[in-house]
Amino acid sequence: PRVELAWAMKAHQHAQVYFNLISSVDPKFLKLTKVDEKIYEEFRGTFRDLRLDVLDPEELKSEQAK
Repeated sequence: PRVELAWAMKAHQHAQVYFNLISSVDPKFLKLTKVDEKIYEEFRGTFRDLRLDVLDPEELKSEQAK
């Protein structure tokens, strides 16, 4: 149990650091991997009309969205 607790505390600290890093950068300049643009292009090709500024859970669950 002590090892698991220590691991969880360390994971939480790392998560806070990464969150602070990605929160401090304007998203249009944030690049997490070398293939970010390709991932986004594929995503947009599949989900052309999906609004990313406001995600509505009910809209995502609709028959049309499925």
